[in-house]
Amino acid sequence: MATTIHEPPKIDDRRVPSRPMSSSGNGGWRDLVPASGDLRAVRDYSPPPASTGIWVGVAAISMTFAALTSALIVRKGSSMDWRHFELPSILYLNTAVLLASSVTLEVARRRVAAFMGGLRTQVAHPARWLYMSLGLGLLFVAGQYMAWQQLSGQGLYLATNPSSSFFYVLTAAHALHVLGGLGGLTLAIHRLRKSALKRSTLDIVSRYWHFMDVLWIYLLLLLWTKL
Repeated sequence: MATTIHEPPKIDDRRVPSRPMSSSGNGGWRDLVPASGDLRAVRDYSPPPASTGIWVGVAAISMTFAALTSALIVRKGSSMDWRHFELPSILYLNTAVLLASSVTLEVARRRVAAFMGGLRTQVAHPARWLYMSLGLGLLFVAGQYMAWQQLSGQGLYLATNPSSSFFYVLTAAHALHVLGGLGGLTLAIHRLRKSALKRSTLDIVSRYWHFMDVLWIYLLLLLWTKL
């Protein structure tokens, strides 16, 4: 009896890809590579964590003052003991001081960019502008304290009336956030003196400080119209 011997099947020893290839360059969940294959493009478009954090902080501060504004409007509308009073005149001077500090900080930010860009012989050292911003910020906080002194001189304290309570709470909350900005300015000055300041750090401090300006103008208008 004849025996039929079958030829064994041929096995292709080429490796079979474990997942389909994509022309976009994105091989799956773990290796998100741009179509150009340049990983630096991903890093360039990724915002620094500190930049994301400052926007989260700004949003949280905005929500806090929005809640205080809502409480002021509701309290004023539902009370019969609301007392109107004239705002301390020094608040308007404080506004000018705070706006001036933003101007000097913006000048400092641009001079730091030029200083780090290799124009050291053409641009004076920008630390003086940061010191000016810091000094004006401290002057603003001192001016707010003088405003509280003027208000107490009129016999208006934290617990005197709901209107005076909201004045102290809103201005004190803003002053505390300004102190946080002063801490950021101090850190920027320290790192600049150590030649370790990054432009992104100063940009973040500038954004926060400019936000303090906008927030204060909003609060001043609110106090002027509601108190």
